[in-house]
Amino acid sequence: MKSTAIFYHAGCPVCVDAEQNLAAALDPNRVNVEIVHFGDQPQRLGEAEQQGVKSVPALVLDGQVFHINFGASLSDLR
Repeated sequence: MKSTAIFYHAGCPVCVDAEQNLAAALDPNRVNVEIVHFGDQPQRLGEAEQQGVKSVPALVLDGQVFHINFGASLSDLR
């Protein structure tokens, strides 16, 4: 059974770098990865907050939040 991951970001350089290096490194045979760019999908901010995301970039893997570096807090994106 594949794991599920959602990579949330806001398009800043820190976020884009994390997407290109971290999210892209996950094995697609083991992990289904969804990329959520808040510039394109601002309606998903609430979803991210409910999952425990406090800042971006962040990866939610099987319900566990991993905050990666620091690009922006979710409150700054509202």
